[in-house]
Amino acid sequence: MAVPTQPADVTVRDAEQSDLGAIVRIERESFGQPWPYTAFERFLDEPGFLVATHEGGVVGYVVSDVTPNFGRDIGHVKDLAVAESARRRGIGRSLLVRSLVALAVEGAALVKLEVRRGNDPAQALYRDIGFETARHIPRYYRDGEDALVMILDVPEWQERR
Repeated sequence: MAVPTQPADVTVRDAEQSDLGAIVRIERESFGQPWPYTAFERFLDEPGFLVATHEGGVVGYVVSDVTPNFGRDIGHVKDLAVAESARRRGIGRSLLVRSLVALAVEGAALVKLEVRRGNDPAQALYRDIGFETARHIPRYYRDGEDALVMILDVPEWQERR
C-alpha cells in the first residue's frame, strides 16, 4: 500500500516545549474533553510526540509512545489532531505515518489506539493506514460514548509500505 508523503508546505518534527500552547489550542478546538497542558508536557521526550508546522505555526500533532511487553513492545497512539483550518490536506495521515515509523524504531511490534465509535473520519484514516478493529469498550469516554480499539501489526505494515 503506497502512503502519500506529507504536503510540501508542511514540516513534521519533534514537539518542543514552545509548541505546547498551540497544541493545547488545537486540542481544545478538536475535542469536547481536551487534555490539559500538563498531560502534553509529560510526553515531550517521547519520539512519537510530533508536530506539523506550516509557515512557522503548529497546525497538528500526534502523541504516541512505546511500552515494553515481553519482547513484543506495544506502541500506543494516544492523541492526534489537526487544526480545523488545516484539515483535509493529508496532515493527519503524515503525522500518523511518521509516528508509526518512530514507534517502530523504538521497538514497537504492535500499535494500538482508541477512537470514538462515532468518529467515522478518524476510523477511515486508521483503516486506510492498516489498522483493524480489535474490540470495543463500552462507555470508554466520559460522555458515555463507546471506543473502538484498533491495532496495527508493525512488521506487516512495514512490508506493505
